[in-house]
Amino acid sequence: MKSKISFIAILMIFCMAFSVSAQLSKEEKKEMKALAKELKKNPEQMKAMVDENESLKSSVASLTAEVENLKGQLSNKNAEIAAAKAEAQEAKAMAEAQRQRANEMAKKAKEANNSEPAALDESGTWFKVQVGAFENIDMSEYFKNNPNFSGEDTEEGLQRITLGRFRDYWEADKFKKALRQMGVKEAWIVPYKDGVRVPLKEVLENLTAKPQGAGN
Repeated sequence: MKSKISFIAILMIFCMAFSVSAQLSKEEKKEMKALAKELKKNPEQMKAMVDENESLKSSVASLTAEVENLKGQLSNKNAEIAAAKAEAQEAKAMAEAQRQRANEMAKKAKEANNSEPAALDESGTWFKVQVGAFENIDMSEYFKNNPNFSGEDTEEGLQRITLGRFRDYWEADKFKKALRQMGVKEAWIVPYKDGVRVPLKEVLENLTAKPQGAGN
């Protein structure tokens, strides 16, 4: 057994010496030969070196496998990080698009609020239904952008409130009667010519014939 171990030891040393002989100096070669002779005399030490070498090989293989496993985990983590970055960029782009859309809508709403209302066509004859003249009341803020609800101030400090805008007198008359049925007893028709309030008698002679079913 000892002779077998000695043979293996000598063979290993020979192989090692052969593989590195081109790189060793003369002094290093002498040291290697001396070591070979020493190990030949001490097979137990040689066996310990062989066992240690096998153990180191096993450790290296285990560490190599662990390194490969860590490389795989690192690759997976890098892929997860790349996916997370892409998702974050997409979310950022969507948020920016929504912000721009909201700003555009807010800008349009602001422009709509600040824009001047379209001028009403006051030409010709119009009929409105006055529902009352009130003192110490101001409804002007409700007249904006609402052509069917208007009013005007009198010299006496009253505010006359009118509802509706009709080209046809008889349509205005139907609306007046409907208001009276709802309890607005003072509802009556007032005519306007080119935006100016005029007496009703000035326009009565030009009225078209009363349609059938219009009532009194």
